[in-house]
Amino acid sequence: MTSNRSIPNVLSIAGSDPSGGAGIQADLKTFSALGAYGTSVITALTAQNTRGVRGVHPVPEDFIRLQLDTLLDDVALDAVKIGMVASREVAETLRDGLEARRPHWVVLDPVMVAKSGDVLVDDVGIAAVREVLVPLADLITPNLPEAAVLLGCGAPMTRADMEAMAPQLAALGAGAVLLKGGHLQGESCPDLLITTGETRWLEGSRIATSNLHGTGCSLSSAIAARLALGDPLPEAVANAKQWLETALTESSRLDVGRGHGPVHHFHRWW
Repeated sequence: MTSNRSIPNVLSIAGSDPSGGAGIQADLKTFSALGAYGTSVITALTAQNTRGVRGVHPVPEDFIRLQLDTLLDDVALDAVKIGMVASREVAETLRDGLEARRPHWVVLDPVMVAKSGDVLVDDVGIAAVREVLVPLADLITPNLPEAAVLLGCGAPMTRADMEAMAPQLAALGAGAVLLKGGHLQGESCPDLLITTGETRWLEGSRIATSNLHGTGCSLSSAIAARLALGDPLPEAVANAKQWLETALTESSRLDVGRGHGPVHHFHRWW
């Protein structure tokens, strides 16, 4: 069960994005927009903007552990969202730290494939995510290419393909899986929520926008925030999807960069 805090504490473990649309910055904005207090452990510094990534500087594993332990020594957490992890050492560090003082909810966004289709993590990193972090998570949120990488197969092309993949994803050991269908062709963006003994479709509209930077980060963080606020899992996912759809629709009000811009995290206020 969640805590009695009216404003829950949620942690993002991810890399930093100077353009503010993805990673730690997007996660903290999302937590704040949904009424949770955001904390962070930074796993990498990046040089990136809305047009691409120019460089990545990983944070040493021992300093990641120091960040996490120092935070957990002081702050009681209700949920944690984990973003891209590229090495087994970091994955094991996160697992050990969170198993020792585990928040009620752990949401893993297995960021392994760029929107260009390029695989961002090598085979060792993929195995670490699959073997170390997925079993730790209460929910994982892969898109279709990421699910294919996790399973070592082709990406689903239809709803039927997504349903056929469900048992294999469930067998990886996470508490639940949100298989995101945004890569399917068509006017809708259906997601498949896979829980113990059940699958359910969560429908969504395809928003006509190029402002897609950080959508995966923001959705997984929104789910973590809603879980920390007390939503049951299906409602947390549905509420997060609805919030993100509006953030995408309202993203045209922002003028950030000349590439794929961010979603409008604070559309309810600005």
